Order: sequence, then C-alpha cells, then structure tokens
Amino acid sequence: MLKQLWFKVIIGMILGVICGLILSPSAFALVPNDIALSIAPWVALAGNIFLALIKMVVIPLVMSSIILGITSADDTATLKSLGLKIAPYFVFTTIIAVTIGICITYIIQPGNFVSADIISSTTSTIIAPVAIASSSISIPDMIVGLIPVNTVQARLDGNILAFVILAIFIGVALMNINKEDAKPLIDLARAFQAFSMKVIDWAMKLAPYAVFGLLCSITIKIGFDAISSMSMYVFTVITGLFLLLCFYLLVVYLSSKIKPLDFLRRVREVQLMAFSTSSSAAVMGLSMNTAEDKLNVPTPISKFIIPLGATINMDGTALYQVCAAIFLTQLFGIELSFVEIVILALTTVGASIGTPSTPGVGIVILATILQGIGVPVEGIALILGVDRILDMCRTTINVTGDLTASLVMKKLTNFSDASKKVAQEIKAA
Repeated sequence: MLKQLWFKVIIGMILGVICGLILSPSAFALVPNDIALSIAPWVALAGNIFLALIKMVVIPLVMSSIILGITSADDTATLKSLGLKIAPYFVFTTIIAVTIGICITYIIQPGNFVSADIISSTTSTIIAPVAIASSSISIPDMIVGLIPVNTVQARLDGNILAFVILAIFIGVALMNINKEDAKPLIDLARAFQAFSMKVIDWAMKLAPYAVFGLLCSITIKIGFDAISSMSMYVFTVITGLFLLLCFYLLVVYLSSKIKPLDFLRRVREVQLMAFSTSSSAAVMGLSMNTAEDKLNVPTPISKFIIPLGATINMDGTALYQVCAAIFLTQLFGIELSFVEIVILALTTVGASIGTPSTPGVGIVILATILQGIGVPVEGIALILGVDRILDMCRTTINVTGDLTASLVMKKLTNFSDASKKVAQEIKAA
C-alpha cells in the first residue's frame, strides 16, 4: 500500500492540511502572520512546479491524443458514430448538472445564512479586474470564431478548445487521405503523445509532495474563518456535486453493469489526483490509462473522449457556477423570474463548454454569468475564500464525468474487431 500513488496522495493531503492549520494565522497561529504568509509560496513550490509541467504539455497531449483516437478508429463509421453520440450526451449531462444546481440552491437557500456584516465587509474589498467575454458578438460570429485561425493567440488566451477543434480537423482529414501520406503525421502525433506522457510520468513522481504543498499553502491563507462564514454555501455546492456523482454512478451501472463501489474503487486514483490538483488536464494521462486498464474502454474511445471531455465536459463546473450565481442573487435580494432562470441555465451550459482545465478559471467564467443576471461582479469577493476548496471538489466530479462518458460511448458505439486490433497495436507500440 505504501508504494501506491493514491495512498501517498492521501498522506500528502492530510499532512498538508495539518501543517497549514499549524501555520495559519486564522487557525492555531503558532507563527506570526507575515512569516506564515511568506512561507506559503515556498511550501507550494513543488505543487506549482507540478502544475507548470502539466500545463507545458497539455496542448501536445490533447492534440496528439485526439488525433490518435480518431485515426485509430480505422473506419469513418465508428468515428461518425462517436461524434454524433458524444455531443448530445455532453449537453444532456450538463443540463442535468445545471438543473441539480438550481434545485438544490433554491431548496437550501444558502444566501439566507450569511449575515449582513459579512456581506458589507467582504464586498468592500477591492478585487482584481476580471476578464469578461464580450456579449456583443453575434452567434454566427461565435460559430466562425470556433475555427482556430490564430493558434498563437488561442494559446495566449488559454483557449484549449481551439486546439481540440484543430486536432479533430487534422484527425478527420488524415482518415480521408492516402495512408502513406497520413503516416508521417500520425507517427509525429504518436511521438508527441509519448513525449507528453513521459513528462506527466515525471510530474507524477512529484504528486504527493505537490499535494502536500498546495493544500498546506491554501490552508495557511484561508484557515477556518473563510470556510465557517460560508459553510452553508459550501454545503449546498458539495451536496449538489454529490447528487451529480450519484447520477453518474446510476449511468455507469445502467450502461456497464459496474456496481457503484466497484466503479469508485477503480477510479479513486484519478479522483484523488483531480481533487488535489484542481486540474482536469493534470490527470488526463492517468484518466486515459484508467479508462483503458481498469474500465476496459477501447483505446480509440478513451483517446478521443477523455481529452475532449477535459475541455468541454465540465458538469461539476456548470453546477458550481449556477449555485454560486443563485447564491449571490439571494444575497443581493435579486428575484429571478422563471424565464431568467432558464436563461441563466442556458448561459451556464454554454459558458462551461470550453472552460480551460486549469485551477481557478471558474471564477472568470462566473463573472460573465453574473453580469448577465445583474449581480454586481464584486460579489465574487464573497466566494473567493472558499473557491479553491470547491474547485477541488468540482474538478473531481468533472473527471468522473469524463470516465463515465467513455463507458457510455463504449456501450453506444459498435466497436469493430478491426478497430480493437488497431487499438491493441497502438497500445503495444
């Protein structure tokens, strides 16, 4: 057990929280405030290096995985079947997530549990400006904008969705040209994937130390105060995420006959890493390996669905965003009509698609949603203190949703024997 990654990660999590509470000025306060805050960045160094290594290879990994996933399908019928089924599935599960979020927030009413003093003191805090997406862009322009004309700008903007679309174009094009002409680019994609997986393998050796550092640093900064003042809001979001997890477990059982506890046991390593790093990208390689080795998902499906899901299948994030938005409307006394709730739901579904799979971006997307319903963006200051904890939880649900999707696509897609043979050859290589 001591040699297993998930166990080392748990130890890192526990020690990180304990050390963070010991050093935190708002907890045990055993060291002066300024010293504790100066220690935090050094403690988080291993974690930040871990995340930087992942960010460095996330684009080559996403692109190479999708290209290989498409080309390894070996026939356009399988590819067409996957594409036509995964898109409505992702939209359906996101709608379910948003519906759960809306219902649970209106049932619990977490905005009624926060005192006026906390609201006035927190909203007076000056927060950094948040980039807001322009609402003046027409829908046709948005559709055209999905085509990645300027990949350099997309990289600078953190728009991984542009690279996903580019990879899909490349993969489909390679399926429709001469095999001899396609082979060099497929081999290049295979080399890029091998390089990316090796870097991730190196990063994983840092994982327990990264988890310790990140959690320790977070705990030093927030302590108990931020959590206790927003406890009912945190409870609401976590309850919603738990209900979404139960929905996934039901889908897994109905599609694959895998019992809930058995499924959770098989994917626990991925969930722990996602919880610790708050990044779907950080566990993408581990997710693909888990899907293939522990869930018996064919390689073409895992290599297509997991990277795609890490970019556009953000059910946990969508649920969090709609909970946060309604929570803030309750705080500021803003009444939403049924039509406005529907618009909020649709906006959240759209905003969650293409959310970068890195920590903290949910806040940026949330600001866009808040402006659409008339909530002051300054209200984000109220939830900043607990955002990292909820980010960890929703990322765990996001990666669980990707693994669930791979099982559903395995069930819905008639995976031919020829495709299985190609998949085995690719895996052996």
